[in-house]
Amino acid sequence: MALAAPRLCCLDLDTFFVSVERLLNPALKGQPVVVGGLPGQRGVVTSCSYEVRALGVRSGMSLTAASKLAPRAVYLPTRHELYGDYALRVRRIAEGYTPSSQVASIDEMFLDFSGCENLYYRPGDAGPDVTIERTVRRLTDEIEARVGLPSSAGIATSRAVAKVASGLAKPRGVLMVAAGAEQAFLGPLPARKFPGVGPVAEQKLLALGVKTLSDVVATPLPTLRKALGNWAEPLQRGCRGQGGHEIGRERPAFQEFDPEGGTLGTISNERTFREDVSDPTSIESMLCALCERVCWRARKRSIKARTVSLKLRYADFETLLRSRTITATSSELELYPVVLGLLRRARTRRTAIRLLGVCLSNLRHAQEQLSLFDEAEPVHRVMDGVRERYGYEALRIGHGAERKR
Repeated sequence: MALAAPRLCCLDLDTFFVSVERLLNPALKGQPVVVGGLPGQRGVVTSCSYEVRALGVRSGMSLTAASKLAPRAVYLPTRHELYGDYALRVRRIAEGYTPSSQVASIDEMFLDFSGCENLYYRPGDAGPDVTIERTVRRLTDEIEARVGLPSSAGIATSRAVAKVASGLAKPRGVLMVAAGAEQAFLGPLPARKFPGVGPVAEQKLLALGVKTLSDVVATPLPTLRKALGNWAEPLQRGCRGQGGHEIGRERPAFQEFDPEGGTLGTISNERTFREDVSDPTSIESMLCALCERVCWRARKRSIKARTVSLKLRYADFETLLRSRTITATSSELELYPVVLGLLRRARTRRTAIRLLGVCLSNLRHAQEQLSLFDEAEPVHRVMDGVRERYGYEALRIGHGAERKR
C-alpha cells in the first residue's frame, strides 16, 4: 500500500498587527494603516494594510519612506503586549486540527496534516487533497469566527512550497499544491518568491540571467554554486518541490512571541533611538529597560539564561556584538550589571549610538539552577503579578537604583 503524500500547511495571519488593531478599533477597517510608529520617527514598518501596500509601502521599510509614499495613512505604534494573546488564541484553535504543529513566528505556523485524510473524510470528497483543503478552509473560517482575524493557508508536500502557496493565497484564501505539481506551480514565479532568496541572492541570480524559479532549475549546478555557494543545491532541489517534508523545530522568529516553557532559541529585544544618543544616562536607561524586558519574558516562560549578549550599533551603522556566560538567571538585578559592563568595554568610540539590543540564550528550565539573588524572587512575583493584571508598562524599575545595587 502506497504511503500518503506529505501534506504540510503554512497558516499565516493576514496583516496580523493591522488586523488586531482593526479588531480593537473597527473604524480602521478599510482605512490605510501602518503599524510601527508615527511618521518621521526612527524605526521601520512592522505591518501595513493592503490599501497601503498598493502605494508601495512594505514591512521593513523606514517610517520616513513610508510616510512619503502614504502621507494620509493612519500610523500606529507597535503594541507588542497585545498581539501575543491573539496569536496564542489562534494557535490553540489550530492545534485542535492536527497532532503536529510548530510555530514559525507570531503570525505564522506550520501544521502537518499528513495521514489525516481518513480523520476528516466526508462522503463526496473527490480525493485526499480535497479533504485536506476543505478542512483547512474550515480552520481559517473558525479562526475568523472565534478570534476575528483573517488568515491564509498554503498546503503542499514541502515546507517551502507551502509557504510560497500561503503568500499567493492572500488575502483570506487557501491554496493547495498537489503532489507532483510543485515544479509547475513554482516555475513561473520570480526567484525572489522562494523562501530564503533575499535582495543579495536575487541580484546574484539576475547577474546569471536567472529570473524565475524555472530558471533556477534549468541552470547548471556548477554555475549556481559560483553565485550561491553551498546553498545552490538545496535551492535547486527546493524549486523542484523536493524540499523538507517535515514541519521542522519550533523557531519563534518574532522578538515578542514566547512559546510557553520552551528552551529552544533565544529571547531578545532591541530598540532604535529616535535620534542618535551620546548621553550616558539615556543609554544606560534604555539598556536597563531592555534587561527588564527580556528577564520578564524569561520568567513568563519559567526559564533562565546562562548567556547574555549585547548588540551595539553606532550612528554610522558599525555594529558590535558582545557576549558573556553567567550563572543562569532571569533577574534584571543580576543581568543589568553584566550587560552594563559589556557596554562599557565594547564602546571604545565617542560616536553616538543608534541602537541597543539584549539577547538571552543557552536557556534552561528555572528549577535547574537556583538564583544567587533568591531574595529578589518575591519582588519579581509581585512585579509580574501587577503587569499581568494591568499591563507591562504599569510598573518599571529605575536604572539608577540598579547601578547602586
